[in-house]
Amino acid sequence: MIDLSTKLLYYKRADIQQAILECAKDKEVSIRFGDKGFGKRPDILKYPSEIVELVMQGATSFHCSEELWKNVMHINSELKRGELDTLRKGWDLVLDIDCQNLDISGIAADLLVKALRHHGIQSVSCKFSGNHGFHIAVPFEAFPETVEGVETRTLFPEGPRKIAGFLGHMIQDHLRKILLEKYSVEDLVEISERKKEEVIVGGVLDPFKVVDIDTVLIASRHLYRMPYSFNEKSGLVSIPIHPDRVLQFNKAIATAKNAKVSKFIFLDRESVVPGEGAKLIREAIDFHLKEEIVEALNEKEVQFEEIAEKVPQEMFPPCIKIIEKGMQDGKKRAVFILINFLTRVGWSYDDIEEYLKKWNANNLEPLREVNLLGQVRYHKQKQKKVLPPNCDNQNYYTGLGCCKPDGLCKRIKNPVTYVRRRVEAKADEPKPRVKKTDDKKQVSKVSNKEKGSDSTKSPIN
Repeated sequence: MIDLSTKLLYYKRADIQQAILECAKDKEVSIRFGDKGFGKRPDILKYPSEIVELVMQGATSFHCSEELWKNVMHINSELKRGELDTLRKGWDLVLDIDCQNLDISGIAADLLVKALRHHGIQSVSCKFSGNHGFHIAVPFEAFPETVEGVETRTLFPEGPRKIAGFLGHMIQDHLRKILLEKYSVEDLVEISERKKEEVIVGGVLDPFKVVDIDTVLIASRHLYRMPYSFNEKSGLVSIPIHPDRVLQFNKAIATAKNAKVSKFIFLDRESVVPGEGAKLIREAIDFHLKEEIVEALNEKEVQFEEIAEKVPQEMFPPCIKIIEKGMQDGKKRAVFILINFLTRVGWSYDDIEEYLKKWNANNLEPLREVNLLGQVRYHKQKQKKVLPPNCDNQNYYTGLGCCKPDGLCKRIKNPVTYVRRRVEAKADEPKPRVKKTDDKKQVSKVSNKEKGSDSTKSPIN
């Protein structure tokens, strides 16, 4: 435990106080009081004197949210997703890399920084967590205001989760290779504190069983240790460092007596190039969409009575009709919906290809036809028909802005069910009555006419 004199001597420094306050702007703050746990939430920091007062009361470290808020004190645990979205100004991407071996954490952190640089992001920042790992961050201002028609600020926690998963996929093979070059399998199993069969999966090392990139805790109101704050376990300071020199990090600079306010600012908002993270977030969303397609096609097929005959477009639900008109954003998600929908309502793959070509022509920026038809062929090769996402899937219909329900929509859970209900209703409609003709009466009438016609003829003398 850090003694009071060490804490006071450190936290009384004006440069440390100012650095902590700058990080607290628009952030929810929570104070840890040693092994007594965290204080009240939500909380904020506004004045340097508050820091010293809190330390006198037993505060050991300061933590803040990944999210940026319009009014922190309006947040509470009772708020629903939509209410939090209204209050949220944005979110920073903060990746927490952790391993019992700091050198391995450094290897993973270095690869993540390189992956971010590869995507054209210059405003990458990094800090030592204070114990076993590093935090890699990108400010919210680096991302575009909207992604596929959705406000980026509302994409929390799914936005940073998808980016973290995508980056993890990017570095996985490189990380595995480096770890196996530097350590034996036995060493890695021991470092991971897991069983060997958990670390070696299918005969291959899973590097993320050894070092963790925190995606689970990227959640609403998740907190991370603020820069220049103590770590209670190690007694070291969470200090910002040069992001491209993670592998040269030395713990000695993180002791209280050696800690200096770094020229490398964690989440430096002034150096951000607006929108420089656009490529990253879009590629991350595309990556997860492909994963969803593969996952859907590999799932056990849902038992669903086939609609044998091709259903006409006028029987489609409102969401599909809106998509038909063309999309400005979210076209790849729309293709995923359309293919799975059409295969379930009696359309052949040839019909689907023609449909998608016409639909693509309605888009402001059409997709490349090779990619468009490639998805159809992939589904065809799998020889498996799966349902499109359910209506309550926020990433699709609502997220694409095409959920405009009618009366029937309120009673169904999936667009295919909508069509099935309409098909069943049409089958139950009474058939129009056909007026029957009495053949005998008709013959009789014709015969009488013929007789009448003969009687008018003059007799032959």
